[in-house]
Amino acid sequence: MTRVLHVLDHSLPLHSGYTFRTRAILKAQQAMGLEVRGVTGLRHGGDGDDGSETVDGLTFYRTLGQPGAVPLVREWSEIAALAERIVAVAQEWRPDVLHAHSPALCGLAAVRAGRRLGIPVVYEIRAFWEDAAVGNGTGREGSAKYWLTRVLENDVVAAADGVVTICEGLRADLVARGFAREKISIMPNGVDMQMFGEALPRDTALAQDLGLGEGPVIGFLGSFYPYEGLDDLIAAMPAIVAAVPDARLLMVGGGPAEADLRAQAAASPVAQAIRFVGRVPHHEVDRFYSLVDVVCYPRKGMRLTDLVTPLKPLEAMAQGKLVSASAVGGHRELIEDGVTGTLFAADDPAALARALAGLLADRSGWNQRRDTARRFVREHHDWALNVRRYDPVYQALIPSLKRSAAA
Repeated sequence: MTRVLHVLDHSLPLHSGYTFRTRAILKAQQAMGLEVRGVTGLRHGGDGDDGSETVDGLTFYRTLGQPGAVPLVREWSEIAALAERIVAVAQEWRPDVLHAHSPALCGLAAVRAGRRLGIPVVYEIRAFWEDAAVGNGTGREGSAKYWLTRVLENDVVAAADGVVTICEGLRADLVARGFAREKISIMPNGVDMQMFGEALPRDTALAQDLGLGEGPVIGFLGSFYPYEGLDDLIAAMPAIVAAVPDARLLMVGGGPAEADLRAQAAASPVAQAIRFVGRVPHHEVDRFYSLVDVVCYPRKGMRLTDLVTPLKPLEAMAQGKLVSASAVGGHRELIEDGVTGTLFAADDPAALARALAGLLADRSGWNQRRDTARRFVREHHDWALNVRRYDPVYQALIPSLKRSAAA
């Protein structure tokens, strides 16, 4: 039985898009008969007397200690500590492959450990973290830190035995940097259809508590980062309400942009049509999905959003919700305009308003679009099926390992 040790920045019980994708991958691999465990770096923090923790039936080994405070020295110490932890876990558990997930710090630690152990390394890129830093406002494109992160990413891609990305945008960018296309596989974002495949009926009591009326309701459920373009959605609401007077906007979540968005909404001439509910426990998200007719993802146009496919639109499709989104590259890989969703120009509140008002005004094709989108997710983005794409990547590396060990 193949054993895979996943090398991670953080994991459950923390909640993030990163941890939910990780959970889905590991659970699906368990279901297909692989043995899987995870090891996390210093940024997650250490839990358990022996540095291990079992969450939701998954075992994670923690790297004990705290990150340093001095830039560069801190990152190199994180890599060294994680590499030592990987080696210690691998010597006890004997995995067949190390599967490291971005950021590059995890990849570098895995490569260092893999060379010491003689174990092949697969490196999976979920996003280029220098672009993610620009998108969330913690970095600047072209800065020294930006280019250093990019160089480290390139080093890991060159050193890893196999490379996986979540979408064609990321693979094309790596190919443009000079890496061989055949070295890079794609493992697209997916949905655990057992968790998201059945939508709840509309929670009328919750709708009444929030003052949503009979709708229709436009919703966003996720993290409030500047690159999500939620300011454009709020700016579009006056025109949407003018066309569809009963329309309401429901904002579920929180994040760095929350204070600015709440202030913008409070100053809007249609402030009464906009509801914020803050963050909600993950197990209650379905209740809020049940209130929403159209989920909107108005991401800004930038490298991050053009290259990376998000997870949330797939979850919304699986829930049987209509999806509308800006026509950035990451959305265009997932959404076919007029078939599985509605696309509009990025960074353009007027275009957003026209698209949403038109969709809300004509419900004749809603059921067909919902069914088409759900079928698309079930056939192309169900983790139970997609996770099998890892198998040829692993098997291409593991036999060579066994042959070299027998020689």
